[in-house]
Amino acid sequence: MYNNKKTSSSPMKFKHFTRKGYALFACLGKEVIVGTLSVATLTYAKADGISTQPIMAEADSLATHSEIALDEVRVTGSRAPLTHGQAARMITVLEQKDIQAAPVQSINDLLKYAASVDVRQRGPIGAQTDISIRGGNQEQITILLNGINICDPQTGHNAFDFPVDVSDIERIEVLEGPAGRVFGTSSLLGAINIVTKHPKQNKISAHAEAGSYGYFNGGTSIGLTSGKWTNTISGNYTRSDGYNRNKAGRLNTDFEGAKAFYQGTYSDKDTRVSWHAGLSMRDFGSNTFYGTGSDDQFEHTFKSYTALQADTRCGKLHLSPSVYWNRNMDRFEYFRGLDNIIPEGGTYGVAYNYHRTDVYGVNLNSYFDWTLGRTAVCAELRNEDLVSTTLGEPLEQHKHIHKTDRDYTNGLNRTNISFTLEHNILLERFTLSAGIVAVKNSWNQMNMRVYPGIDASYRIGNNVKFYASYNTSLRMPSVTELYYSVGGHKADKNLKPEELQAFEGGVKYLGNGITASASVFYNHCKNMIDWILDTNEGNDAVWKSVNFTKINTLGVEASLAMKLNQLIPQQHLLKSLDLSYTYMTQDKDEPANIQSRSTLEYLRHKFVANLDLNIWSKLDLTMKYRWQKRTGSFTRKDNSGNAVVSKFKPYGLMDARLSWNADKYKLFVEANNVFNTKYYDFGSLPQPGTWIMAGASVDINL
Repeated sequence: MYNNKKTSSSPMKFKHFTRKGYALFACLGKEVIVGTLSVATLTYAKADGISTQPIMAEADSLATHSEIALDEVRVTGSRAPLTHGQAARMITVLEQKDIQAAPVQSINDLLKYAASVDVRQRGPIGAQTDISIRGGNQEQITILLNGINICDPQTGHNAFDFPVDVSDIERIEVLEGPAGRVFGTSSLLGAINIVTKHPKQNKISAHAEAGSYGYFNGGTSIGLTSGKWTNTISGNYTRSDGYNRNKAGRLNTDFEGAKAFYQGTYSDKDTRVSWHAGLSMRDFGSNTFYGTGSDDQFEHTFKSYTALQADTRCGKLHLSPSVYWNRNMDRFEYFRGLDNIIPEGGTYGVAYNYHRTDVYGVNLNSYFDWTLGRTAVCAELRNEDLVSTTLGEPLEQHKHIHKTDRDYTNGLNRTNISFTLEHNILLERFTLSAGIVAVKNSWNQMNMRVYPGIDASYRIGNNVKFYASYNTSLRMPSVTELYYSVGGHKADKNLKPEELQAFEGGVKYLGNGITASASVFYNHCKNMIDWILDTNEGNDAVWKSVNFTKINTLGVEASLAMKLNQLIPQQHLLKSLDLSYTYMTQDKDEPANIQSRSTLEYLRHKFVANLDLNIWSKLDLTMKYRWQKRTGSFTRKDNSGNAVVSKFKPYGLMDARLSWNADKYKLFVEANNVFNTKYYDFGSLPQPGTWIMAGASVDINL
């Protein structure tokens, strides 16, 4: 029992820890002298569904009863940092131990095992992947790297070209549902935040793996820490010969890529500063990824990321400013290696498309505590500048494309300004978080718009939490949706922003060895954007970007995670079993003659199961199974060359990883699509069959 006026500069002495779930984490951010700490206390040190970004110690606590409520680990479900016990929003977290055990080689592959996430691949190992949440499309979520928005206003197709390897990741946070109050206006249906590792000691790590289809992946990282400073630098290279042949019998799903990443931090008792810089390059054969007029497509992307962030305090006011610059460069070849070649009678224009986007952003998050709770006030300015050979309005002065004899002839510049006000009422078992985000975009002279939201949760005992929320958000059209009018496409530069109202309610149980949750959500969408094809127009039909007037989505999610080694301590074979399921149905205007690129195609059913086994000593086996059924249809050509409309068929896939996990090194062999299932994520693009690989990793302390 302590006085709430205890200063942060004076140490606290504990003779006894409470048996509450937050007890151990409550010490983070404070100077603590531990008198007695039982081993049993450590069983409560679980950061399930939270973000462990360090925060500053506070002189005045938000205690709502006689015990001091020390700073717990920060969650990312609101603008103001709240503890796990206080948070009213649910977040799915893929933790480091899950990432290391999974039979995956990319972030894209890892997200396949989140039941609410739809991962649609055109190529393997993350060569080109569209990712969406809760029945949306790849444009309707915000992608973040260490909390920095890295979305590309040109298109969401290549949003997951991260400069970090899977081995660099600490955790992945998935926030489902509108997140405009938290992550800005592009997070119409959710957000995915990739959080990278920070070194705890001086260490060198390296890994290499190889397998089917000429696959190779290798990388290394160096982590250095000294006093208040940490630095990490990493690099990675990956390649494959490809698995799918085009009509000429040539493999055209090959890929090659390289990544480099640096990050650093400085921390003292009042301030934490962090920064990162990264590069990502990728070349991949695109077969018929973006159209059936050519099966020899190719794409090259080059991306760079820089950001500077801080956390500090001025009296009772906590400030978290950040500034960033992201550059994305894309070269698309409709006919690989054949410059400006147009098929006879074709309408695809030039064979090469060049795009370059520069995104500059600055934001200031702040919050303060007072008698009635915790209030956050935030502001953000984001400028998106694009130059292209095909997209945007004609430029008054052309810009030269480096290392070519061409110029950028078109472009678009728009600025988004947003202000957020949020207040949190925190009682012992009840949390209410309410706020608004006001948005103005210079595109199309859009007026200021306001979108409210409210989240509430109530905890029963220490194990059960009920929650409910109502949130609204919007999304600006991508530049591709506004201006891509070549190659059988007709865009509409007068598209309206998408708008969404979402309701959600659920319950979560966290017990000894068992975690379970269930929720129901309802999304009411207006002006949703999609590319559609009217088959009644026959040979004159083109893909058009349009606003749907209304789409309503009703969904149910459920999950169960069991730590079998805790529930059945007499045995050592079974470690854990995780089950999750998502069901969705949509009510929308859907004429029978309309084909959709995204909005009318969604996962109605998705079931995911994960079983972890300890075979012997340090030998572990992970098996992951997912079954999914997609609505919608696509056009393919039959043996006679005639266009045939087909519906997507459900499929189930099994992946497995056998690994020897020693303290300083790991050896593994894994297989994706163990039973060689034939399946499609997009149109008539077949995905890889069984893919086998083996590898090793080593850690060396310096």
